[in-house]
Amino acid sequence: MFNRPLRHGLFILSAAFVASSSVAETVSLEYVGFYDRLKQVNKQNYPLVELAFSVPVTTDCTITSGSITTENQTYPLTYTDQQRLYIPYDAQLKSDRGLVNIVVAGNADQCAIAMQVRARSTQQQYTQAELLALNIDMDRLLDGLQGFPMKYFRKPIDGITFEFLTADTTIIIDDVQQPSSGKLTLSLEQINQLTHITFSEKPNVVSPLVNH
Repeated sequence: MFNRPLRHGLFILSAAFVASSSVAETVSLEYVGFYDRLKQVNKQNYPLVELAFSVPVTTDCTITSGSITTENQTYPLTYTDQQRLYIPYDAQLKSDRGLVNIVVAGNADQCAIAMQVRARSTQQQYTQAELLALNIDMDRLLDGLQGFPMKYFRKPIDGITFEFLTADTTIIIDDVQQPSSGKLTLSLEQINQLTHITFSEKPNVVSPLVNH
């Protein structure tokens, strides 16, 4: 089950928290919840965007290991240093009632599992046409996740957010350098007014800007 969407197209999933020791705790979620969302992405053609699952990084929630289990099998769960989870799209895991298990150091009550629409890949420079195409694909995917009839009551996204690994990334819009703080948001109105944008490094994440 999903809560209300947050800024930048981020959704928080409800999770079951199971204490396994005083030092480490296990977060267990039914695989079917991930499968149903991934199915929405795979049944349509979204060439520029994808659905990403992650555990937001906090001092109280650091992943130490993970697995996907069924009654008879155990598979490794792949994740990054930024705690993005790579969940396979597998009908068999759904049929076998798989569980996604994440062992965290800290207090599992402080953890959350997040779902975010993101660009499949990021670039050091974009034209206006490329940004508008990204915006359209993000909007279409969010519509698919909303489903009938809520997608007809959802307002379009407000633009695009760029997140960088460093705070001193150089950002140049139409040959004019912009201030940088590790994140840049461009409204749809701003995108429609620019010609091209360049960064000194590729953004780590490119996601929708959602202000409502």
